[in-house]
Amino acid sequence: MHPHGPGDSRRTVEKYKGTIDWFVEALAQRGHAGGVEGLTRAGLAALWWEADNRRESESRRLLQALDAECSVLAPDVSRLVGGRHFNRHPRSEPLQPYDEVAWESLTSASRRLIKDAWASHRRALAVAKEGRDPFVHGWTEENVRWHMARCGPSNTRELGELVGLTYEQMRHQIGRDRCRYLAEAREALFPTARLTIAYQVLFGIYTGIVPDGIADLGLDGLDWAGESAVLVRYIKGRTSEESLTLSPKAVRLLERWLEHSAIAREHCPPELRNSLWLWLAYSGQPPAGEGWGPWRSGRPYKTTVTEWMHDLGVVDENKQLVQLHRHRIRTTFESHRDRTTWFGSRRSTIDPNHSPATEGDRYLSGMTMAQRAALEDIVEQAQGDLLRRARPPMVLNDQQIAELADQFPQLASELELDDAAIAELVGGERDVFVAACADPTAGLHGPKGKPCPARPWVCLPCPLALFAPRHAANLLRMKAFFARQWQVMPATQFMAVFGHYAQRIEEVLGKYDPAHLAQLAGQVADTDAELPLLPEEATL
Repeated sequence: MHPHGPGDSRRTVEKYKGTIDWFVEALAQRGHAGGVEGLTRAGLAALWWEADNRRESESRRLLQALDAECSVLAPDVSRLVGGRHFNRHPRSEPLQPYDEVAWESLTSASRRLIKDAWASHRRALAVAKEGRDPFVHGWTEENVRWHMARCGPSNTRELGELVGLTYEQMRHQIGRDRCRYLAEAREALFPTARLTIAYQVLFGIYTGIVPDGIADLGLDGLDWAGESAVLVRYIKGRTSEESLTLSPKAVRLLERWLEHSAIAREHCPPELRNSLWLWLAYSGQPPAGEGWGPWRSGRPYKTTVTEWMHDLGVVDENKQLVQLHRHRIRTTFESHRDRTTWFGSRRSTIDPNHSPATEGDRYLSGMTMAQRAALEDIVEQAQGDLLRRARPPMVLNDQQIAELADQFPQLASELELDDAAIAELVGGERDVFVAACADPTAGLHGPKGKPCPARPWVCLPCPLALFAPRHAANLLRMKAFFARQWQVMPATQFMAVFGHYAQRIEEVLGKYDPAHLAQLAGQVADTDAELPLLPEEATL
C-alpha cells in the first residue's frame, strides 16, 4: 500500500480496514455482487466521483497492490486505477518557519536539556561503580544505582517479587525516605521520553530529515564511513528510501545519543534493540496491548510532547508560547540552508522529490521577518546595480579632463567632488587599474569608509569610474584577459562571470581614438602577469 512496503502498524491496518468496509458496502449498494475481477471502469469512476480524497486514494492503493500480486483487473480498469485521482487533496496552508527567536530558543533549550541529562548520566554511572548488592549491603544511593546498572530498571513492587516480599514489605525494607532513590536512578541511568524528544528535536534541527523518517530510524540505517562520517538511510512516507550524509555536529549528537542509550539497549527487549530511539516510560504495569513493559521506541506520545514544550517555555519574537510542530522544524531548516550552490544549477530545488511549485509555495516563500528584510535589502541593492549599469561610461580626453569642473558640473555635484578631489583625479592619484576612482571609500562594493575591495573588472560598470587616455593600455590588457578566459571557460560560465564586463569594456574602448588604441596594442603582452590577479584567477 506504500512505496516502501506494506502497512506495519495497528493504526494503518485499522485505517485501511475502514476503507475496505466502505468500499465493499458502496459497491453492494450499487448492485455489484461479484469479485474484484468484475469491476467496471464506469462503476469505479461513478463511485470515486462521490467519494472523498482519503477513501479514493486508499481504495486505489489497495486495488493497485492486489492487481500487482494477482493481475485480476481488466486492462481498462487497471489503467483507471493507476491514473489521475478524481478528488485532489485539499490544499493546506504552507507551514511558516519559526522566527529566529523561537528557533534559537528551541535549539538552546534542547541542547541544555541534553547537556544536563548527560552530566547526570555520567555521575550516575560513576556512583554505580562504587555500589554493592543492595539486598546484602543496604539500600543506599550507590547500591541502588549499582543494582539498576547491572539488572535493569525496576520499581519497589518488582524488587519485592525478586525476594518474595509484598510491595509494603519491600517498601519498609528499603525505607520510605529512600524509595525516591529508585526513581532518581531510573531517570539518570536510562533515557526518558522528555530526553528522547530533546534529542529528536535537535537531530531534526541539525539534519532537516522528515519527522517520520527520524522516528522510524534504526541502527541498521546508519552507515559509518570512518569515525566522523555517517550516511543515514531513512524512509519518507510519501516516497521511498532516502539518504543523507550527516553534518559534523549531527554526527556528534548521534554519537552522544548512542552512548547515552547504550545501557538501555543492554536491558531492553531484543525486539527493540535495533531501534535508534529507545526510552523508559516507567509504570508499575505495562499498558494494554504493549508487550515490552515500560520500554518504548519511535516517537513519544503527542501529549508528552505538548507537556515538554510547555515546560520549556519556548517563546517567539512576540513573546508567545511556541507549539512544537515537527514538520515546521523541517521547513525552518530548509529556510536557513545555504542557497549559494543553486546558481548555475539547471534545477535549483531543495529536495529532488519536490516539484518547483511545491518548493516555492512551502519552502522558499516561508521566511522569517529577518530573512524577509535581508531579501528586500538584496533586491534593493540589485535594483541599484541595474540602474548603475545603465549609465553610460564616463570617458574623457585630455582637454575634457583639464576642464572637468567646468565641462561636467553634473558629475562633480553628483560625486560631491571638491577642487582637491578633482585635482587628484586629473593628476592620477586616484587611479585604479582600468580607471580613476572618484571615491575609493564610497562603499559601493564593500564597507563604507574602507578601501574598495572590488576586482579590477568590477570598475568597468562602476558609476565612480572615470576613464582617461592614460588608462587605455590597461583597458586593452583587461580585454586580452577576457579573451583568454573565453578560451578556457565554458560559454555559459563565462557569460555568468565576465559577460557584462566584456560588453562594458567594448563600450568604453569604443569612445577612444582607434589610432591611439592601435598604437598601444603593441604594449600588450597578453599574459596574466600584466594584471593584478589572485592565484585562482589565472588563465594558465
